[in-house]
Amino acid sequence: MRTTVIGCGYLGATHAACMAELGHEVLGMDSDTDKVAVLASGKAPFFERGLDALIARHTATGSLRFTTSYQEAAAFADVHFIGVGTPQQPGSDSYDLAQLFDAAGELAPYLSGPAVIAVKSTVPVGTAPRLAHLIRAAAPAGDRVEVAWNPEFLRESFAIDDTLRPDRLVLGFQHARSWGESLLREVFAKIIDSGTATIVTDWATAELAKGAANSFLATKISFINAMAEVCGKSGADVTALADILGHDHRIGRHGMRPGIGFGGGCLPKDLRGFIARAVELDAGDAVGILRETHAVNERRRQHVIDLTHEELGSDLRGKRITVWGAAFKPGTDDIRDSPALAVAQKLHDLGARVTVTDPEALDNARKLHPELDYAEDPVAATEDAELVLHLTDWEQFTHLDPVRLALRTTGHKLIDARGTLDTRLWQAAGWITRSLA
Repeated sequence: MRTTVIGCGYLGATHAACMAELGHEVLGMDSDTDKVAVLASGKAPFFERGLDALIARHTATGSLRFTTSYQEAAAFADVHFIGVGTPQQPGSDSYDLAQLFDAAGELAPYLSGPAVIAVKSTVPVGTAPRLAHLIRAAAPAGDRVEVAWNPEFLRESFAIDDTLRPDRLVLGFQHARSWGESLLREVFAKIIDSGTATIVTDWATAELAKGAANSFLATKISFINAMAEVCGKSGADVTALADILGHDHRIGRHGMRPGIGFGGGCLPKDLRGFIARAVELDAGDAVGILRETHAVNERRRQHVIDLTHEELGSDLRGKRITVWGAAFKPGTDDIRDSPALAVAQKLHDLGARVTVTDPEALDNARKLHPELDYAEDPVAATEDAELVLHLTDWEQFTHLDPVRLALRTTGHKLIDARGTLDTRLWQAAGWITRSLA
């Protein structure tokens, strides 16, 4: 089949490459000429494991192309996926839908025949009717344009696998037995035939799916971090407690690791956006637990600052601190709402000399936080450091030699805010280690 993907950022570029991998002819469209040029050259304009190779393979065969023309996209296919960004509005927790409505408004006037527009962008519930009205009013095809909701559930650094082998496929339509359903089932035939659970539902339920899923995942992470606070006061072992809870099949072990908390472009944004929309719907009391989820997550970052004061004193001016990590999690160069950078910036504001290192995210970090110091090598980053903070759990950091590092640092103090280092080895090498448990 032929499909287009409107918006070629993280979500769109990944989806376009994966649709080509499924055997379709794909045209990716984005208004950013620089981004389109990079993609057309066979590369992604961001780091995602395996994506460069996937894009290169399919651009080489011609099954994946990119354009800046809405008119070309409309003429290319009858199935159009929209994957533009929906960040939070400046000064608000609500979603900014400008890119979504702009993209739909630009595409619609070129739709002269039957077409399906499947939206993948995360939105507040109630967006679909507004978008459908705009599209049908602007499109020459009118009501022959079917609007569907197809939320994504991607994990950064696992995005290809999550697209080609998802846990579930959600398709939302205005009416039951939509002709658009059969068309999208054909697009996703290989995924459906592999046994993937496919849920066909209404617009509102499909719109809620992504925000609700991320809010639940955020709550799970904050729950174990709240238990870490209780364990800290009671003398209990939160790691053992997490293991006990994780063996309950109703809970599961994934995400049950205490640490600095969550960040990134999805969980924090969708948690806040979900709360904001619930308040607008006069259901604010129902999401009180989600407000506390957010509060716990913010406290974890402050806890790192508090431990730093305990180790280095109340006055951090001139103190040399090394931060291992800039990305919000390993396997990506994404620094959106990164706990590591939030802590690094706070320590800098308190007068500390902060050096940040990360395997992939330094270029992005430099752009957003030019006031911090940076080092490509995690060992060199610790030169004369009085304290090392382990804030993003890249595997590379777990293999560093604490004996060798002790020769470079002056303080021999480590805060493992991710709980993935073997602190017994560090203690045996003469380090004082702290954790957030």
